[in-house]
Amino acid sequence: MKLSGKVAVVTGAARGLGRAIALEFAKNGADLVLIDISKNIDEVPYALGSSSQLAYTAQLCRELDATVLVCETDLRDMGQIESAIEQTMARFGKIDILLNNAGIAAPSGKIAHDVSQEHWQVMIDINLNSVWRMTKAVGKYMVKQGAGSIINIASTAGLVGYRHFSGYCAAKHGVIGLTKAVALDYAPLKVRVNAICPGSVRDSQEVEGMMLSEIARVLKVSVSEHEDTFLQAQPMNELVEPQDIADAAVWLASDDCKRMTGSVITVDGGFSIK
Repeated sequence: MKLSGKVAVVTGAARGLGRAIALEFAKNGADLVLIDISKNIDEVPYALGSSSQLAYTAQLCRELDATVLVCETDLRDMGQIESAIEQTMARFGKIDILLNNAGIAAPSGKIAHDVSQEHWQVMIDINLNSVWRMTKAVGKYMVKQGAGSIINIASTAGLVGYRHFSGYCAAKHGVIGLTKAVALDYAPLKVRVNAICPGSVRDSQEVEGMMLSEIARVLKVSVSEHEDTFLQAQPMNELVEPQDIADAAVWLASDDCKRMTGSVITVDGGFSIK
């Protein structure tokens, strides 16, 4: 129970890595604030997490004895974010952990000069700007507490380039830069800021993940063959499991690494060392 007594805010919690991390936080004793937009966005060419999926994540966490607050929040809107954090403080009185996970894989799949301004904007706004907005809303409370752990889910796309994913790579590189800069801002104030860079994460049915299949679709790789295709780039010959990322997040959130800040942890089966 590494997180017993702690309150964790998790964005993008309806499914995928957000759900996997929320469940592991609950298993380790944390109470939870689960945030997701719970609706589709016109510029994003696939279905986003739904209200029913977010409610199911909450149900699973409650079954693990976590107290749960659910907030359907568009992270492009600072007013909605501030409302969610005000609800959190009214309910729990503190925030110990912020897990910035919300993100999109597409619109992608075009050479840089063919990317529309609208598609560039939505990618940067969700994958990068929302991390800053959440940090802005939560950080001031952590500073007053004199403690806190902010964990940003970046990507191997924040470490290397990917053809036809210029917006995604730019956003994830930005998340890593933001992580390091904010870590320096908050280091004297005892608030830690770290990032996790997942590699190719398997789309587990248990958490209803679909990010890898969406990336495959953008790359015009058959969904029936996409796992084998991604495996070819993995030195360990295994895809990353959602649980791998959740375990890393629990460690970063816990007091086991209370003097660790500004670090970028890769969980990618060795992909980024090539």
